[in-house]
Amino acid sequence: MANSPRRDLIAGLSVAVVALPLALAFGVSSGVGAAAGITTAIVGGIAAAVLGGSRVQVSGPTGAMTVVLIPIAAKYGAESVFAVGFFAGLILLVMTFSGAASAMRYIPASVIEGFTLGIALLIGLQQIPMALGIKSKGSSVVLSAIDAIRAWIANPVYPNIAITFFSVAFIFMMSRIRPTFPASIISVALATCVTVYFKLDVATVGAIPSHLSWLGLPDFTNLKLGPLLIPALSVAGLAAIEGLLCASVADSMADLTPHNPHQELLGQTAANLIAPLFGGVPATAAIARTAVNVRSGAQSRLAAISHSVILLICVGLASSLVSKIPLSVLAGVLVATALRMVDLKKLKILIAETPHHLVIVPATALATLFLDLVEAVTMGVLVAFILSAFQGRAQRRASANEVDAIETAIGHALHPEDLK
Repeated sequence: MANSPRRDLIAGLSVAVVALPLALAFGVSSGVGAAAGITTAIVGGIAAAVLGGSRVQVSGPTGAMTVVLIPIAAKYGAESVFAVGFFAGLILLVMTFSGAASAMRYIPASVIEGFTLGIALLIGLQQIPMALGIKSKGSSVVLSAIDAIRAWIANPVYPNIAITFFSVAFIFMMSRIRPTFPASIISVALATCVTVYFKLDVATVGAIPSHLSWLGLPDFTNLKLGPLLIPALSVAGLAAIEGLLCASVADSMADLTPHNPHQELLGQTAANLIAPLFGGVPATAAIARTAVNVRSGAQSRLAAISHSVILLICVGLASSLVSKIPLSVLAGVLVATALRMVDLKKLKILIAETPHHLVIVPATALATLFLDLVEAVTMGVLVAFILSAFQGRAQRRASANEVDAIETAIGHALHPEDLK
């Protein structure tokens, strides 16, 4: 199919409609702010699109990356998030030229599914305080959710949870009636109108800049660089894993030349080196937005680039409207996103094909929920290796027994007198 700039521009518009509420929501959820999320979608999205190895992949802030950033922002402050993103970009640069992209393809499918399930659980739990209108003080995602529920039960307030419930229900209803309908952004618009009209007392996004601002390099002199190294490794590993997995998914969906994995890592490197300079959070490939891009007819990088440009125009023209968006509706958008991340049919097929996946998937999911994300993937791979080794021994033993039985049967057939 010949490239069509018109098709790419239409695809970019479609992705922008989906990306706007997600970028705002991920920015708020990460603890850095809505402006950081939208900045990442614009700056990181363009950098990854121009230099990446996939022609149709869309990058920006994602739920998986948000999970890593929440404890960093809470413990070390927003400035540390920018520093971690920049360090992660440097680590990705090393990975790009060391051939690390070739190793990523050997991660078992069951580990990826368990990782995705764990991320979905984390995203859902993260939204509970925002959905209830509670500022939680828990030391982890799980404890924060429990703390918020207890606080809400002690003093229940209903507008926030009603908005979140409406958003989730509306998105799922429209996905069944008309899957191509931009339900997320419509739910955000409706909730914002209702909040403003009835003057509901709910937390909103608040003021965001109407243009991009150059912040330059983070002030490393005021940061403890040692403790930030492990988070930077986690961010880099996550960006590499998500970027290459998403590119593979895009290859299977689009009838285009397969992506270049080494160049894709270069694109993720550029996104994470440049986004922090403008106050953006670390970026990686976004599977949902990439899928929308492909399904909308994208054929070249122009689609992903135009999605970022459209977001920039939206922020420039409508920053005052964006500031009035309720945080609880963004929580609803993310809850719906988390629910749609889990493909139950695919999980059933995977487990039916190989029973030991029944152990690997939940083990990786639980590790993702309670441990560092890179540690979770590492543990999942180790569990998969151990189970595969045991299964291999069992299969070899069964094969040896089968060979012995066949040899015995042949021997009896050739020497029936031995049976007497």
